[in-house]
Amino acid sequence: MAILSPSILSCDYMNMQRDFAHCKEVGCKWLHVDIMDGHFVPNLSFGYSLVKAMRPVTDLVLDVHLMIDTPIKYAEEFCKAGADYLTIHVEADTEENIHKTLDLIRSLGVKPGVVVKPKTPAEAVLPFLDKCDLVLVMTVEPGFGGQKFMADMMPKLKKLREYINEKNPSCHLEVDGGVDMVTGEICKENGADVLVAGSAYFKAEDKVAFLKSIEK
Repeated sequence: MAILSPSILSCDYMNMQRDFAHCKEVGCKWLHVDIMDGHFVPNLSFGYSLVKAMRPVTDLVLDVHLMIDTPIKYAEEFCKAGADYLTIHVEADTEENIHKTLDLIRSLGVKPGVVVKPKTPAEAVLPFLDKCDLVLVMTVEPGFGGQKFMADMMPKLKKLREYINEKNPSCHLEVDGGVDMVTGEICKENGADVLVAGSAYFKAEDKVAFLKSIEK
């Protein structure tokens, strides 16, 4: 059984609290929060102040994805703001600093994870896998919502599932990018157990059916 993590990048920004509440009413358990700095990716989005504002108004799991340079500088703020999971890109800093950031996140009581862009091989995760509660595979180029799903990422996803099963079986394997009811099935077939959906979920006429399709 998979977990749906709706991406708030696609919610109604003028009615965010309503949308969070509706996600819970539908039966969702997670919310995905994309943080972009305009440097690591060519776009800007939310900051830790939004995570801090979200925490008192929802008890859903906050799955916070940092698309930012040198995340070691900012991880503590996101942890203290209320993230439940905090994922950082392996491409965003040195290997030494990625290790330090994962350790810092864990020390603050938050579940750490790493993310790989489409061009980054599965093997890039291996140095960090034993420290992760979540590995996220991007199936679009990070930075913008609404992109087309990259099916050629499935061999990498499958390989990561093999690594996780061998080295850290309790770790989640998440997919973000172009996920809908059709591509979600492909992701699950290749080992994903958490699926991020943005526009496909928030624009769905029947969100309960969408959730059931993903989580079946």
